[in-house]
Amino acid sequence: MSDTKNYTNGEVTIVWNAEKCIHSAICVKGLPNVFKPKEKPWIKIDNASTEALINQVKNCPSGALSYFINADSDKT
Repeated sequence: MSDTKNYTNGEVTIVWNAEKCIHSAICVKGLPNVFKPKEKPWIKIDNASTEALINQVKNCPSGALSYFINADSDKT
């Protein structure tokens, strides 16, 4: 059973898979206002733009962090 958690700001959802994490701290060093491992929840997704979040997640060397763009809600 995988230990994953989702964090969303409405535009993007970050998925964290704890089993894959190698604790390189690249996420913490890149966006310290978002990734706060000593706090719960440890990802404060509202502390950065969607673009900054995506760019940082792409730098995760283990693949523990991934993301997907949330579907636009039907506005009709």
